[in-house]
Amino acid sequence: MKNTPLVILLFLGLLLQTSCQKRQQNNIQTSSKTLTETKKMQSKVLDSSNFATEIGGKKVSLYWIKNENIQVAFTNYGGRLVSLLVRNKNNEFVDVVVGLGSIKDYQNSTEPYFGATIGRVGNRFAKGKFSLNGKQYSIPVNNGENALHGGTNGYQNVVWDAKKTNDQTLVFTYLSPDMEMGFPGNLNVKVTYSVMTDNEVRMEYEATTDKTTIVNLTNHAFFNLNGEGNGTILNHLAQFNAKEYTPVDKGLIPTGKIETVVGTPFDFTSPHTLGERINSKNIQLENGGGYDHNFVLSNTKVNGMIHVGSITGDLSGVVMNVYTQEPGFQFYSGNFMQGKNTFKSGAKDDYRTAFALETQHFPDAPNQANFPSIIVEPKAVYHTVSVYKFSK
Repeated sequence: MKNTPLVILLFLGLLLQTSCQKRQQNNIQTSSKTLTETKKMQSKVLDSSNFATEIGGKKVSLYWIKNENIQVAFTNYGGRLVSLLVRNKNNEFVDVVVGLGSIKDYQNSTEPYFGATIGRVGNRFAKGKFSLNGKQYSIPVNNGENALHGGTNGYQNVVWDAKKTNDQTLVFTYLSPDMEMGFPGNLNVKVTYSVMTDNEVRMEYEATTDKTTIVNLTNHAFFNLNGEGNGTILNHLAQFNAKEYTPVDKGLIPTGKIETVVGTPFDFTSPHTLGERINSKNIQLENGGGYDHNFVLSNTKVNGMIHVGSITGDLSGVVMNVYTQEPGFQFYSGNFMQGKNTFKSGAKDDYRTAFALETQHFPDAPNQANFPSIIVEPKAVYHTVSVYKFSK
């Protein structure tokens, strides 16, 4: 009986050791399962050999950055976001960014901006013209009589230099030469895409120039938070931190006015589905064929960033919160999608099956004195960060 406490202690120690070993084994199995699950998801929709080619003598590839709960694929052709896997309400991976399955598909697409890094100047400006220091510049028009997303050969067609610095970070760089697409100055551009531990995709844009120029960089990811190919986005629930917007003419050029959203279908200061008012009788919705407008952000900051708002997938439960250092964002409800392109999942890009939320300075800023300036001077550093955070 004297040895009973010792026997009990030895038994408890053995029990604890066995428990720890089982827990460690379970962790290894869970980690292995997650890795296997991820590889299956990646191979299911994307074949890296379809992205391995050369364009203009430069190597094109597919790149993945990832952690346990978020996996993102890019190609350096256009600095494009091709796939974005996050977990839904059932803890299953769902691809919330629509994209194409090969470089050839991107080159042949009737929609040139799927997932692309946009520049030198995102969005539209009137008649492709602007003035700097008393000199007028002209950009090739490619959207009716206006210039859109940098003109006829914007950054979506560039083969960027790519460097994967670790499993979570991919850096794209590009030297945009003086007078490319009519823009003055040699512009050194650096875009860093990162996945963060708290289910964030961080987009950091930097640029320097040797001449006074204009810059407005963004990313044109198209989202369906229910997953690529899972139908309409009109039942997604949205709330934006924007009390004002910039009305547009029939060419989608801002009139120069900044107007309140109160009493209009543009009021998302409280939650509404995207389709709730999209067919309302409203001249602005008629001009855009739906939502295709710049919203003016209210100055509510979280960790030094302005909170754009949130959108929730009605079927998946995926919530996307967006944060930025930009003064506005363009919300586009997929009005020009026509089912002419096939996504990597095999689904068509049907009408309003994806939306874009592009953080930005305002459209036509070079020609609107009351809009925040996009002029960048030599020796200055253009720098801005936007974050897309996912939860369920």
